[in-house]
Amino acid sequence: MTSADRKVIHVAVGVIWRDGCVLIARRPEAAHQGGLLEFPGGKVEPGETVQQALVRELLEETAITVCAENLQPLIGIRHDYGDKEVFLDVWAAEISTGEPRGLEGQPVFWMAPGQLQAGDFPAANRPIISAVRLPGRLAISGDEVSPEAVVGRLLDRWSHTDTPLAILRLPSMSARDYADTVRQCLRRLPGASLMVHDRPELLADLPVAGVHLSWRRAAALKERPVPADCWFGVSCHSSEELAHAAAVGADYATLGPVLPTPSHPGNAGTGWEHFADMAAHAVIPVYALGGVGPGHLQTALQAGGQGIAGISWWWPARTTDSEAR
Repeated sequence: MTSADRKVIHVAVGVIWRDGCVLIARRPEAAHQGGLLEFPGGKVEPGETVQQALVRELLEETAITVCAENLQPLIGIRHDYGDKEVFLDVWAAEISTGEPRGLEGQPVFWMAPGQLQAGDFPAANRPIISAVRLPGRLAISGDEVSPEAVVGRLLDRWSHTDTPLAILRLPSMSARDYADTVRQCLRRLPGASLMVHDRPELLADLPVAGVHLSWRRAAALKERPVPADCWFGVSCHSSEELAHAAAVGADYATLGPVLPTPSHPGNAGTGWEHFADMAAHAVIPVYALGGVGPGHLQTALQAGGQGIAGISWWWPARTTDSEAR
């Protein structure tokens, strides 16, 4: 029997937040992949919506009550285990009631996102960990040629905005100046989560959070170019590119342009409907890019995206600059 002939098991999965932690269960030893950790949930029964199934499963398995209207889509993952194929339909909720208990004998507990380790979970759960740990807003710097200008603007952006993760793009800067700029930024902003752009070789020498690659660079990859404990992102513009990004081990992708942008006046963008369709078929978290800002965050989340990414809403332009492509 080929994978196309097998019935796909539709599973509702919940990422339930409380006090900055998420609800985690340990699979029974006798179960498929027993002993590993998992996000709670279960099969969607005939006649149920995924929200109804998740509300029921959470109550039956963990004694946690969640209202369907408080659930929002997070990510959908198709995974072939060889002996079975599953579709994990993952939804998140920040409002729940009740104290969690393992009603089927399984341990349940709250864990901080930073405690989640991919090796402790089934392989299909691992993109969920990325979605849990990644922020809803991915900031990208505009273009600068002066290291001093970048450091000054970065200090201003970090002091005036909520910036959990930022990419230093700087395409016009020389390789030497770029490396020096990153060093200065890290020295002036200790603990800041900064990613380099198109320069994965710098990860060996600098304590950055990861690397983001343009599609031009990512297209040539055959495998993941950075360690597992660093973020790895790719700029994508189609479903085919999203699939390649996932195949080479990307933790997330940006996808766009979604809306018209001043830097691409002749491009109307894909629109939210097309973005939602591509995000639904991606197996990694996807950020909406191009013409979007903080006011579009909820729209991106409802479309199944991880959130928004961009330059203009975080790094006001002094010169015309294209989006990270």
